[in-house]
Amino acid sequence: MTEYLRIIRKHWVPVTALALAGIVLAGLFAFTRTPTYTTSAQVFVSFHGAESTSELATGTTYVQRRVVSYSNLVRSPQVLEPVVEELGLDTTPGELATRVQAAPVTDTVLIDITTTDADPTLAARIANTVAESLAVRVDALETPQGAGDSPVQLQLVREAVPPASASYPNIPVMILVGLLLGSALGVALAVLREIVDTRVRSEQDLRTVTDSAVIGTITLDDEAKSNPLVVQTSPYHTRSEAFRRLRTNLQFLDLDGGPQALVVTSSVPDEGKTTSAINLAITLADADAKVLLIDADLRRPSVAGYLGLEGSVGLTTLLIQRATIDDVVQPWGSAGLYVIPSGAVPPNPAELVGSRSMARLIEETSQKFDYVIIDTPPLLPVTDAALIAKMTSGVLMVAGAGQVRREQLRQSLANLSAVSARVLGIVLNKAGREADAYGAGYYDYRPHEDDAPAGGADQGRVEKGWRRLAGARRTPVSATSTPPGTLRG
Repeated sequence: MTEYLRIIRKHWVPVTALALAGIVLAGLFAFTRTPTYTTSAQVFVSFHGAESTSELATGTTYVQRRVVSYSNLVRSPQVLEPVVEELGLDTTPGELATRVQAAPVTDTVLIDITTTDADPTLAARIANTVAESLAVRVDALETPQGAGDSPVQLQLVREAVPPASASYPNIPVMILVGLLLGSALGVALAVLREIVDTRVRSEQDLRTVTDSAVIGTITLDDEAKSNPLVVQTSPYHTRSEAFRRLRTNLQFLDLDGGPQALVVTSSVPDEGKTTSAINLAITLADADAKVLLIDADLRRPSVAGYLGLEGSVGLTTLLIQRATIDDVVQPWGSAGLYVIPSGAVPPNPAELVGSRSMARLIEETSQKFDYVIIDTPPLLPVTDAALIAKMTSGVLMVAGAGQVRREQLRQSLANLSAVSARVLGIVLNKAGREADAYGAGYYDYRPHEDDAPAGGADQGRVEKGWRRLAGARRTPVSATSTPPGTLRG
C-alpha cells in the first residue's frame, strides 16, 4: 500500500486529470440520457372456498407455491396484449415486456409489479393495468373445468403512483462511478508507467537500487546548458547552494582522515558528471581548501573548455613522462583551485589511466592538495573510471534524473564493487524541484542593499566591495599566469 501511495504522489497530475475526465464524461453521459421513471403496484394472492382450517392451510400452501408461476406469467403475451389494447400503446407485447418486471415478496403471497417508462403517469397506468390483467388471466387459468369460480383470487392492494423523480439516469451515482473509474484508470496507468519506465527520477528510485547515501541533490535548471558553472557565474543561485550542501556533506564523510582523492563519474554520458565535478571543486576551493581538479576523461575531455584553460598539455603528457606535475598544473581563480587538463587524446586511454604512473600521480598529488577531484568517463561504456577508482579514496556517482535507468546504475555500482572501489555517495543531478526539500521553497538570496549602510560614499564603497569580491573569486587566471613557486611548461 505504501508503494502505491508513493506512485500516486509521484504521478498525481495524470491520476487527477483522469479522475476529472471520468467525472466530466460521466456527467455528459448522464445529462444526455432520456430520463425514465419507475413505479410499482402490488397484488395479493388469496385462496377461497376452504370449508375447514385444514383446507385453508392446504390452500395457502398451494398459493405460495403458485406465486412464482404467477410472477413469471406477468410478462407473457396473454397478460400484456390486453394492456397494450386498453391503453392504446404504440408498442408490442414483447417490447412492453422489457419494461415490466414482477417478483414475489419472499415468504408471502404478495407480488410486486414494476414498470418503467419515460412518462411517469403512463408508467403508473401500465403497472396498475398489468396487475388487473394478471388477475383476470390467473382467474381464467385457475378455474376448474366445469366449475363456476376460481379458488385463487388476485387483488390489487397497492396502486402504482406517478414517481416524482426519474430512476434513470442517477446523476450522483454516475458521477461517482466516473470518478472511481477515472481514478482507477489513472492509478493503473501510473503503476504501468512505473513498471515500464525504469529511469531514476528521485531519491526514492535510488533507494530501490542501492543503500549508498544520497549526499547531494542538484535541481534541474532550464539554463544549465548555457550556465554550466553556476557556482562561478551565479554564486547566489539555488543550484550553487546545492553544491555547497554537497561540499558540506562530503566534508563530513569518513575518509580515514588525511588527503582525499575522489573520482566523479556516472553510468552513461550526459548525466552532468563533469559540471558537477567542476562546481564541487570550486565550492571546495571557496572553503579555503587547496583543490586539484584532474580531467581524466581521455576520450571526451571537456574540463579545459569549461574553465577556459589551455588543454593541449596535461594528464596524457604527464603519464607518458614528457612533463612533470608542476609543468602541467594550471591555477584557476584566486581561491586555491588548480587544474590538470586532459592533454592530447591518446589512442590507449584505458592503459594510461590504469598505469603505475597514474597511481603515483594520485598518491603524490594527494600529499600536496586537500582534495583531488578526478573527472572520469562514464562507467558503462568504458572501464577507465573503475581502473582509477580503486586508486582513490572513493567515488561520487552522479545519477542524472530521467536519464539513467535503474539497471544501468545497478550495473555501474556492480562494476565498482568488482574492483573493490568505495562508493562515497550518490549525487542526484537534474532532479525535479520537488526532489530538493530545501530548494523546493526556492529561497534564493543575494547581497541586499539593506545589508549596506545607507547613504553616500559608504554605500558606494560597500557595493563596489561586493562587485570586487565576486569578480576576484570568479575570474579565471590566464593560462599563462603562474603563481609563485609553480613551474610552467
